[in-house]
Amino acid sequence: MNKGTAMAAIFASFVAGAFLSWGVLQAQGVGATADKQEKVVSKGSSDHSTAKIPVTKDDPTWGDANAPVTIVEFSDFQCPFCSRVLPTLKQIKSTYGPKKVRIVWKDQPLPFHKAARPAHEAGAAVFEVAGDEAFWKFHDLAFANSKNLTAENFKKWATEAGADPAKFEAALKNKKALAAKIAADQKLAREVGATGTPAFRINGVSLSGAQPFPKFKQVIDQQLAEAKKLTAAGTAPEAVYPTLVAKNAKKSPDAGKKKEKPVDTTVWAVPVFEDDPKKGAKEPLVTIVEFSEFQCPFCKRVLPTTKKILETYGDDVQIVWKDNPLGFHPRANPASNAARAVYAAKGDEAFWKAHDAIFASQPKLTDDDLVKALADSGVPSATILAAIKANKYKEKFEQSSEIAQDFKARGTPHFFVNGRRIAGAQPFDNFKKLIDEQLAKAKALVSKGTPRKDVYAAIMKEGKTPPPPQKKKIGPAPKDSPFKGAANAKIVIQEFSDFQCPFCSRVNPTIKQVLANHGKDVKIVWRNLPLPFHKDAPLAAEAAYEVYAQKGDKAFWEYHDKLFAGQKAPGLKREQLEKYASEIAGIDMAKFKKSLDDRTHKARIEKDAADAKAAGVSGTPAFIVGEYFVSGAQPYSAFKKAIKLAASGK
Repeated sequence: MNKGTAMAAIFASFVAGAFLSWGVLQAQGVGATADKQEKVVSKGSSDHSTAKIPVTKDDPTWGDANAPVTIVEFSDFQCPFCSRVLPTLKQIKSTYGPKKVRIVWKDQPLPFHKAARPAHEAGAAVFEVAGDEAFWKFHDLAFANSKNLTAENFKKWATEAGADPAKFEAALKNKKALAAKIAADQKLAREVGATGTPAFRINGVSLSGAQPFPKFKQVIDQQLAEAKKLTAAGTAPEAVYPTLVAKNAKKSPDAGKKKEKPVDTTVWAVPVFEDDPKKGAKEPLVTIVEFSEFQCPFCKRVLPTTKKILETYGDDVQIVWKDNPLGFHPRANPASNAARAVYAAKGDEAFWKAHDAIFASQPKLTDDDLVKALADSGVPSATILAAIKANKYKEKFEQSSEIAQDFKARGTPHFFVNGRRIAGAQPFDNFKKLIDEQLAKAKALVSKGTPRKDVYAAIMKEGKTPPPPQKKKIGPAPKDSPFKGAANAKIVIQEFSDFQCPFCSRVNPTIKQVLANHGKDVKIVWRNLPLPFHKDAPLAAEAAYEVYAQKGDKAFWEYHDKLFAGQKAPGLKREQLEKYASEIAGIDMAKFKKSLDDRTHKARIEKDAADAKAAGVSGTPAFIVGEYFVSGAQPYSAFKKAIKLAASGK
């Protein structure tokens, strides 16, 4: 590939947590047009292709080739965390400039981001025909519109970035060359342990995830000092990067090896019940328990794998279904009720046909969609709709969700193969390795006299039961804290949250369910924990507290709902905070604006954050139910269990 002149990119949204829409990027003042970019020319052509972490002429680059600090970025155009780190990278560029810092792009499209690889191929094609400047323009447009990564848009963005359309199309057809570059980058990522995105190697020093600017600054400043020592001792500028990356890569725990999560070799004693839908062998040697739900796209993606498992292993493997409808998927519960209605009426075979039909109806899964999907099930539509309306199988779902929570099967899909964990939509080969191992173990049991029908029970006798729930010590919430529920309830739930955190938004329907089922027994107290990488969160928290100070709990929760509803678009900038407040009856807007100008409630918000830190709470959302800790946007079953334990006084 031939590099052209270089140009800076403007980088779009922030760190850690969930997905951002283009509307949010606009609300934050980030555009995707060339006239908003900072033009910086890459200079020099030093060959760093033999460095421990190589940089070649085929890598899109920002900054001087002999800059004392090189940041190698492994990224994915569809990854929301990669999008969120972009403002930090922009700050790095503006703070240090191209003579001190070089940023190098490496392709790391993750396998479960289906639109990512085509986007990376398009970006590589743009770079090939038009160089650095065009690549970074394309890069900005792709991240700004990461939910619309289509072939049509790739061509449009390539043209806007300055690539000749015909040359771009020709380069894009050369799949072999594009695949080779991406494969080389991914191989390098594995070698240095950069298996997730975004991942950075700063002169070889590892920094993973969408970290805030101070984290980068600490490493960059240290590396600038190291580079200065080298040049003062006579090291040529072009040799600084290879020298430092070799030194730092040796120190890095990731160096030279693929960084993977430790394999969970524990056999978990996951129960299987008579009323769990099953398919496959009647007397299996290997039982695969699947925690899943119908609105989850990853659950749909794993279907070809489970189908291949049954085709491959025939009468040796059984798959057991456990419903785990997640609270932030509003149509998961209705779909599960619909499938259960079919199961109750027609049994296993009909359930699995319904299962396939419902997955085929993603993503909407409206009541009409479900009735249409199950039209051939032999179950009247009135029966299906009645089950949905009444949430008829609620107790069964809660049972399965509680088991999932107990065994830390928090996401979907999640599998246990004779008690051994496999998380996520893994490929067939990952299952095969474990199934083959478990088959050998089961056959050994059978050869010693264990009946096939008792194999799973025999293995579960040695299985591990759930760990005890985590506790955290925290004092009473300040009396001037917003709350809802029963004022004098025995069980107090302290909710640490952040108005800009998407996971906090996702858990809100679950909290409504908690109140609906336990409203007389619990008091939910709001505690503020605006995270440092959510730039709009602190002022939003202060605004909400001013609403509370003026009009009390009811107004606070109304404002709370408005903030979360507008979290993605139009956003939480000052203008929107004022607009939302003006919609609350009785708010004195002059006083409201003055409180924001004066940061009247800043210390009060910081008090909540300090209490969270003292209790060991660092992320959001986080809940302390009595003394029991519920971390993240967990399903209702997690809260139900914690409430039950808190009520028991154990």
